[in-house]
Amino acid sequence: MLIAQITDVHLGFDPENPDEFNRQRLDATLQALRLLSPRPDLLLVTGDIVNDGDDAQSYQRYRDAIADLPFPVFPLMGNHDSRDPFRALFPDLPTADGFIQYAVEDFPLRILALDTLEVGRHGGGFCETRAAWLRARLDEAPDRPTLIALHHPPVATGIGWLTENPDADWVRRLETVISGRSNIVAMVAGHVHRQIITGWGGTTLIVCSSTAPQVALDLRPIDPEAPDERPMIIAEPPSYALHLWDGRQLTTHFDTAEDHEVLARYTPQLQPLVRMLVAEKGES
Repeated sequence: MLIAQITDVHLGFDPENPDEFNRQRLDATLQALRLLSPRPDLLLVTGDIVNDGDDAQSYQRYRDAIADLPFPVFPLMGNHDSRDPFRALFPDLPTADGFIQYAVEDFPLRILALDTLEVGRHGGGFCETRAAWLRARLDEAPDRPTLIALHHPPVATGIGWLTENPDADWVRRLETVISGRSNIVAMVAGHVHRQIITGWGGTTLIVCSSTAPQVALDLRPIDPEAPDERPMIIAEPPSYALHLWDGRQLTTHFDTAEDHEVLARYTPQLQPLVRMLVAEKGES
């Protein structure tokens, strides 16, 4: 099973321009996913779909962009999103107690999509209502391998201006539900506009970089009272993740939607190397 993930699309950053920079980056990423072989079984879009959650026009442009994809798309809410305008365009999307939380059941790996949007906050939220839903879903299938998807990584990232308080109430609440569950194979998130891999809650947390421009890697402390001219946003190529579930473990690969310079191809000259490597695995 192959799961594609994109995140932090931020359509509508240039709201009057239907061909804005972020739409071009989204289209390039979706085209790269269309051309993959093997093709992804599904696409997770882990939040911040638009830049202004009340912008119905940008949600419409997102719907247009994904309309002809050859695999199903499962979206999540980020802090830049808004539930009501999104649901107006996607009325069939499952909800739970008003939150956009749902289970994806039709694949070998079960996926639980969480809603960490907390209106009025840039950081995440996860109230007891949402926690009770997650607890019930995990309790009903304790032996089924499960992937948790959410927008906000519940960890301190080291990037001083875009990070979470690891002792926040919502983080502790989520950790209480997650910890001790042997069937959670990993968690995937977005929000930080960078690739990050760490451990949390007894599992692996994988953060995908964005299709929109990325956050600069700078681990120095930041002083909110002293602007220091550090880079904050950079325009590296749009990024995506591929999560491969082989029935035993989840393996994640990252790539960018750009033309890569090819330095070697599988020609007869490289066939001896391939034969040797395959034979070593006992697959010849």
